[in-house]
Amino acid sequence: MTLSQVQPTRSIDARGMACPGPLLTLIGAIRAGQAGDVIEVLSSDAGSRTDIPAWVAKAKQELVQVVEEQGYARFIVRKAK
Repeated sequence: MTLSQVQPTRSIDARGMACPGPLLTLIGAIRAGQAGDVIEVLSSDAGSRTDIPAWVAKAKQELVQVVEEQGYARFIVRKAK
């Protein structure tokens, strides 16, 4: 599945936000969302590259894709339940 095939339900621009801000923002969006929602998080924080995938796995959500962009990472997460 490519990024162009996934249309985010919500996009969170957390670039410039310090850890654990991007992760906490994602957790809030997952809790507020509906099953099947796709949430995109843009994060320039290096810790997000390990924290977000680890939390997604622990919370049994779906990490669709991680894309390295210029100076930040784009995380695509689908709410499983």
